Amino acid sequence: MANVKLIGLWYSPFSKRVEWALKIKGVEYEYIEDDLQNKSSLLLQSNPIHKAVPVLIHNGKPLCESSVILEYIDETFEGPSILPKDPYDRALARFWAKFFEDKGLAIRKSIFFKGDEQEKAKEEVYEMLKVLDNELKDKKFFVGDKFGFVDIVANAAALWLGVLEEVSGVVLVTKEKYPNFCGWRDEYCTQNKEYLPPRDELLAHYQVYIQRVAASK
Repeated sequence: MANVKLIGLWYSPFSKRVEWALKIKGVEYEYIEDDLQNKSSLLLQSNPIHKAVPVLIHNGKPLCESSVILEYIDETFEGPSILPKDPYDRALARFWAKFFEDKGLAIRKSIFFKGDEQEKAKEEVYEMLKVLDNELKDKKFFVGDKFGFVDIVANAAALWLGVLEEVSGVVLVTKEKYPNFCGWRDEYCTQNKEYLPPRDELLAHYQVYIQRVAASK
């Protein structure tokens, strides 16, 4: 019986972050796919506050929130470092990870909402993209000279954002406005294919999701 379990969803960027970290560290784990429409008793017991994935269970003890889990994995298991060793770079990595986390709601609103609230969210996303485009103008990674914590947290911006744009018809990113971000995104998805779900499967999943949301209104 594995002493590391991960409760997740195959289409969730947050679950994929944790899987990625476990694979980088070479940790053997049991993956348990959940269902948000019919949440398992294990998920509800393990994360009674948010009732959401991912949940990492290590030696019977559950941990929630993907960025918290990433730090725990890095500190607990042997293998390549995920967070930088240098204290300044470490702080910088946490800053950029929080930046991505804080913009998640604006991205969702810009895709799924309508009217004034959507337009306001779009402006916030454009500002975020401008910051990222500037940050990536002369660098391959967000912090330091190797792939790490921030790059894993950035998976939603690299893959999921484009998928959501395509299924919704809401265009937020163009190469003309954000060339550095687009270059980074293309390289990211090519180099890290093994850690990301297939784009066509994500498209199919979110097309069904968008139809379901539209039908419920």
